[in-house]
Amino acid sequence: MTTDTPARLLQLLSLLQTPREWPGGELAGRLGVSRRTVRRDIDRLRELGYPVQAARGAEGGYRLVAGKAMPPLVLDDEEAVAIAVGLRAGAGHAVEGVDEASVRALAKLEQVLPGRLRHRVAALSTATMALTSSDGARIAPETLTVIAAAAAGRERLRFAYRAHDGADSRRLVEPYRLVSAWRRWYLVAYDLEREDWRTFRVDRVADPLATGARFTPREVPAGGEAEYLRQSLRRRKSVYALVVEFEAPAEVVAARLPAAFGTPQPLGSDRCVVRAEVGDAVEWLAVRLALLDLAFTVREPAALVDAVRTMADRLRGAVPDVP
Repeated sequence: MTTDTPARLLQLLSLLQTPREWPGGELAGRLGVSRRTVRRDIDRLRELGYPVQAARGAEGGYRLVAGKAMPPLVLDDEEAVAIAVGLRAGAGHAVEGVDEASVRALAKLEQVLPGRLRHRVAALSTATMALTSSDGARIAPETLTVIAAAAAGRERLRFAYRAHDGADSRRLVEPYRLVSAWRRWYLVAYDLEREDWRTFRVDRVADPLATGARFTPREVPAGGEAEYLRQSLRRRKSVYALVVEFEAPAEVVAARLPAAFGTPQPLGSDRCVVRAEVGDAVEWLAVRLALLDLAFTVREPAALVDAVRTMADRLRGAVPDVP
């Protein structure tokens, strides 16, 4: 019999999170208490925000149903490891919104994981996948979670950084937001030594360390952190305008094209045009467009036109002349 009420509530909650209906007598037997105690514990869970539904009848039954809010979950070891590994996978994919949410959730989960489970998560993740940006640069999951935790806790962050030209520096920043864009991670932060806002590619960050020093949030640049990143990349010419015309109806192209490319605009019943801002390597875009299996013409940028022409020549030369 569990006499510790908090421990008994956690055990009861763990049982109810199994997707089934639990008869009151079975719950009482599992917990080693009376049915009356089970009813009182159910009432306590409801007061804490857990939507427990009771079934009518002589035996009576209880089940956890969907509510208006998401209360805390109770996870066993295997469930916690599975979720952590899944979140690491989600953090490494450019699914709009999901990747950033995955990193925030992963930072919270790894903060409370026991040491024995952290080792299991790290071992499984290393054996099954690697987080990469679009150019193949690897990012350690720990780097993402340290930065995410510092940003969420409004804690100053120190790290080593290698710029595009190879120059190394040490940075002390106020981290505001991790942004996933074009299969890369960026940190938008206020650089204390340069006294200005900056963006950092996370795959060029090394040895991030939360200093423990809190900071008062500043007013972010107009449009928010994501817009500041977009403007910064435009200035660096890391983002360019894509214009591609397709010899296919807009709805056909929309069904095959990733959502990040935007909505195709009709140019008639059987033609359309796609206009979007992209930050991927032009070689990758050339391959991605070819894999759509649709006739297309690249109008902009010039670098992509050259990449498609080079790829076409290379593929043409790879096919032997057969009578």
